[in-house]
Amino acid sequence: MVLLAAPLAAAAPAGPQVPPAILTPPATGGGPVLVEARFDLADLNRLDEENEIFEFAGTLTVTWNDPRQAFDPEVEGTAEKVFQGAFQFDEISPGWFPQVVLLNGAGMYEKSGTVLRVRPDGTSTLVETVVASATCDLGMRRYPFDRHRLAASFAVLGFAADEITFTLPADGAPAVASRATIPQWEIRGATAEVAAGKACAVEASTFTLSIDVARIPFYVMRLIVLPLALIVTMSFSVFWMDRSSLGDRINVSFIGILTAVAYQIVMGDKLPRIAYATVIHGFLSLSFITMCLTVVVNLTVGAMDKRKRFDLGDRVDYACRWLFPLAYFGTLAIGFTIMMLTFDADEGMS
Repeated sequence: MVLLAAPLAAAAPAGPQVPPAILTPPATGGGPVLVEARFDLADLNRLDEENEIFEFAGTLTVTWNDPRQAFDPEVEGTAEKVFQGAFQFDEISPGWFPQVVLLNGAGMYEKSGTVLRVRPDGTSTLVETVVASATCDLGMRRYPFDRHRLAASFAVLGFAADEITFTLPADGAPAVASRATIPQWEIRGATAEVAAGKACAVEASTFTLSIDVARIPFYVMRLIVLPLALIVTMSFSVFWMDRSSLGDRINVSFIGILTAVAYQIVMGDKLPRIAYATVIHGFLSLSFITMCLTVVVNLTVGAMDKRKRFDLGDRVDYACRWLFPLAYFGTLAIGFTIMMLTFDADEGMS
């Protein structure tokens, strides 16, 4: 007896059967689908100045209207359909949704805590918590008084601007949680804007979250600026020392020079490897050059002393007692003012 095996039935696909038409963007009468976007910043976790990357966390909310998802509350027995969690959203919730991606992402883009709310008229609101890292362009010429605008640009994957267009909510800028902090930085607020930009080889509508941050300079001021400025000021004491003690005057000046070199090494470890000068570089260089000039004055006064031109040496010392402090602190004030005004535009801050 020969047994004939019956053909195996095709395996039924897992999950609900959704009509293909519902998986496409909703019809809008010829115009693009309007997607209202909002991002509320929960925390700014990290700012990597060396690699120009910042890590942030918050809640992304997108709202759109799909008439195909409209329902009768009396028939459904509820005034709002709610799908919570990744399983309910991916496997149970029917219809199309905008898949938002981070255009300037730097590797990490994690979503969790998904909630989809659908109203009777088809208005759908998708809320997701996001933890991501993004690239940024940091101009640090004003360091340690630098300010930056960190931008994270989002787009709907696979759709051009004439298909999907972002809009902003009526209540304006995104919120920033009061607990959002980052060491040595002050978060001054966040703004949002929509524009057209290149995304996945198409001209797409983009939603950009901008976070304004300013460095708190007290750490560098306490560690570098104030101590070194005091050391430079103390090095001017050579102009009050006896002109005949040339060796002692030279020793004081060289101690100050070596201290300035040590501070430059310290700042070399603190600053990222950048190819341009910053405010702190200018301060260190000015301090170093000023103390080198005290050596020149010491040698000049010593040469006058050997030639028995004591009155001229005294006049040089007397003039330097006032000229060096005025030149040093005056140059610092002028240079600081010029750099702060010049580099405002470079860092994108007003």
